[in-house]
Amino acid sequence: MQEEEGPRRRDAFQPRVLDAMGEEDLSAYIGELRGEIARAEAAIQARRAQKLAAAAFFRPG
Repeated sequence: MQEEEGPRRRDAFQPRVLDAMGEEDLSAYIGELRGEIARAEAAIQARRAQKLAAAAFFRPG
């Protein structure tokens, strides 16, 4: 059994090579990136909302 050492490393973003991509492929790639950005922004908002809800719950009355 192998134990993990320290915090888990984040996967680094690996951009695609754009030189071989045509206009349609580039447009599709941009759409994928925008979708991923939207997903990340939604995750940030969810975490902020959860943090605010926890703070409101534990706020002294």
